[in-house]
Amino acid sequence: MEGAIAMNDEKVQERWIRHYSSRHQILLVGEGNFSFAASLATAFGSARNMVATSLDSRELVEEKHPSARTNLQLLEQLGCTILHQVDATAMIRDPRLDSKLFDRIVFNFPHAGFTFKESDPSQIKLHKSVVKGFLRNAYEMLRKSGQVHITHKTSHPFSKWKVKKLAEGVGLKLAEEVEFYLYEYPGYINKRGHGSRSDETFPVGECSTFKFCKKLN
Repeated sequence: MEGAIAMNDEKVQERWIRHYSSRHQILLVGEGNFSFAASLATAFGSARNMVATSLDSRELVEEKHPSARTNLQLLEQLGCTILHQVDATAMIRDPRLDSKLFDRIVFNFPHAGFTFKESDPSQIKLHKSVVKGFLRNAYEMLRKSGQVHITHKTSHPFSKWKVKKLAEGVGLKLAEEVEFYLYEYPGYINKRGHGSRSDETFPVGECSTFKFCKKLN
């Protein structure tokens, strides 16, 4: 879907890739090898509307994911703001993001790392803590008409995270749930991001993008 819009008295082409527009101010959280950010930027032909972040330092990102260097270079060339060592559960306090508001805040496949087995209640509790912390911070950084997106597996044991309930607890409501398919984002390669197999991909399986918006008062 494409359209023509006027910005600063100039005709500017609006470009879309699935749920994301080149007109949106987009914050990407928890990027692995930055291939999702690169996919969006390539579709837009620009990344000036994007802030892409990672929990790890740049050095660690490139050590874990050799492909990250090329993606980061592309993003820099296209004008993306790239921030490293951003904690999704405390980003509202990060001075680099101070007072910034976004139309879309995106966290693909949030994960707390591999402390216990994936189905262990203690591991699920850790995951839920990360997701809730992210949602609480995202709420404060979201424009009134904006959306928070979490792409998440919906099969067992991931269904036990209760993402929709976590969102409700911080003042967000589900606007839409849509099935997620990797092929819709050319060039995106999801990464494990943790442990000795951090650069390996993983099967997405049954998966959805959950779109949340602020509850109306």
